[in-house]
Amino acid sequence: MILSLLGLRTAAEPLGIGAAVPAVTAVNDAGQPFDLVAYCASGYALVYFYPKADTPGCTAQGCSLRDAYADLTAKGVKVVGVSTDTVAGQNAFRSKYAFPFPLVADAEKKVTAAFGVPTTMGFAARQAYLFKDGKLVWRDLKASTAQQAADVLKAIQAQQ
Repeated sequence: MILSLLGLRTAAEPLGIGAAVPAVTAVNDAGQPFDLVAYCASGYALVYFYPKADTPGCTAQGCSLRDAYADLTAKGVKVVGVSTDTVAGQNAFRSKYAFPFPLVADAEKKVTAAFGVPTTMGFAARQAYLFKDGKLVWRDLKASTAQQAADVLKAIQAQQ
């Protein structure tokens, strides 16, 4: 409560199951516009949020998805990571760990707000949202770090 009053913590209602991908455009790690609706329009798409690029938990989460990327893509899953880092920070993070998926630089917090992801002191909470054909089918509001890919694959298995 006190953090909210000081403007250090924001929270909104997270997207509910069945919700459409929010119509929000941001900037990817290459500095190009990134349209989430277009990216998530068909098949499965995982939009995962993490607090800060190149920190231990965020690295473990991204590497979990990188290491299982072949399994995820075999299930038709596209992946995109989102944090409030800058374009340069996202670009360096993606390059350092050879992530095969784009990262979104949400410095203006438009994407986190559209998804209802809480922020504390400007950092997004660790959450994950799985869409199928543009509709939310699974969400993890306390997303894992090292087990993120396994959790997503389990959620897809449960859908089938």
